[in-house]
Amino acid sequence: MTAAFMDLVDATIVNIAIPSIERDLGATFGAIQWITAGYALAFAAGLITGGRLGDIYGRKRLFLLGTAGFTLASALCGFAAGPEMLVASRLLQGAAAAMMVPQVLSIIHVTFPAHERGKVFGMFGAIIGLGAVSGPLLGALLTQWNLFGLEWRPIFLINLPVGIAGIILGRKFIVESKAPKALKLDLVGVLLVTGALLMLIYPLTRGRELDWPLWGHLMMAGSLLVFGALAAYEKYKTKKDGSPLVELSLFKVKSFAAGIAVQLTFGVVMGVFFLVWTLYMQIGLGWSPLKAGLTGVPFSIAVSAAAGMSVQKLVPRFGRKVLQSGALTMAAGVLLYIWEAGRYGTSIAPWQMILPLVVMGAGMGLIVAPLTDAVLSEVPREHAGSASGLINTTGQMGNALGLGLVSVVFFGVIDEERLQRIPGEVGTAFADAFQNALGWVAGVLLVIFLVMFALPAKPKQHVEGAEQEEEHETPQDGRDLGLAKEPALAG
Repeated sequence: MTAAFMDLVDATIVNIAIPSIERDLGATFGAIQWITAGYALAFAAGLITGGRLGDIYGRKRLFLLGTAGFTLASALCGFAAGPEMLVASRLLQGAAAAMMVPQVLSIIHVTFPAHERGKVFGMFGAIIGLGAVSGPLLGALLTQWNLFGLEWRPIFLINLPVGIAGIILGRKFIVESKAPKALKLDLVGVLLVTGALLMLIYPLTRGRELDWPLWGHLMMAGSLLVFGALAAYEKYKTKKDGSPLVELSLFKVKSFAAGIAVQLTFGVVMGVFFLVWTLYMQIGLGWSPLKAGLTGVPFSIAVSAAAGMSVQKLVPRFGRKVLQSGALTMAAGVLLYIWEAGRYGTSIAPWQMILPLVVMGAGMGLIVAPLTDAVLSEVPREHAGSASGLINTTGQMGNALGLGLVSVVFFGVIDEERLQRIPGEVGTAFADAFQNALGWVAGVLLVIFLVMFALPAKPKQHVEGAEQEEEHETPQDGRDLGLAKEPALAG
């Protein structure tokens, strides 16, 4: 949980401190772009590989290595002497996170018996909600306080005590687990999946800055061919030695395939909303980073509360309907936000945003924790690492797609030449663009609602198999829990 929170905060904390970094290091716009995008690229490209390495060499071992690497990279970011060193350190940080994060879900999956797993995923969902919004708030506070005259550097240095604590506690309390069958690292698969993701995400992160060049569109189209080649090679690899990087058989599990589709589209929603929300408040309304960060607190509280309640109380009783209610609730909050932004214009106050943000946060909380549970519910234990890597990678891909779409749904409706001539219209233009972007977000949420019909009607781990699993293995007996011959649920 500590590692998951640290990663989520770090992914969002940087944006708020960008002006301070730009002034202090004299960074160009391109360097600034890479400080934020470099982390996401390295993280997305390494996630599936990180999950598979955990299956092969031990999830605890990879978790501790990833956490140590993440903590070291955070120190390098905090002490960076120039923009080049900061970009390189952020790439290292993303690569380390790709080793650390997939192990979190894998360790949960193989450590806890089925009837306890729901409560743990409830906690995980609450951590996700808290981390997603507390990052900007924490970044605003640390930057504004200018601790010891370090300006933006504490946003990275704060990871040091957290990371060290995670390593110490992880060594003591986490039980080692591996895949029950001896696996080999699929190097060709690693190259193909990394290449395909880079070809898709790199043009999206740089496209607007470079005015959407032709080579960017060709790279994104080419990524589909590389994904196709990956699928063909993984089929061959499965027949050859049974050690593919991407376990294609997982997509035959209906709940997993549907959950991945929901994860991708929900990632798009998050990518669009959080970026345009920040631009709307800080540029359109002219709010300070701290004021914008504090405005997100009700959203964070609502996400955390709804996430904990959804898995522990609602999902066991109502199943898939809880996730679908979350999608509709979040869409209702988005529509309410659009109405308020239109009615109050640039004079809107933070207290007037509380209601739509609480409704949206409650909807998001009803989705995030149960979705993870639903995607992994019927996954065989030996593929826990591969499945976790795919879940996280899909979320990152969706997020990157959402960030790319911001150029269309937000900046695409802003007349930049007109704003250069009439700077006083910036607020109105950004408010209009914000409403347009949120209209698209509401539409995607309705698509997510429909895709959720393919999820299991009820979470099987809550209604069957729990007693049998507990009889065969318990997390307290000290055995390698990853060596179970049968998955807890056969599906």
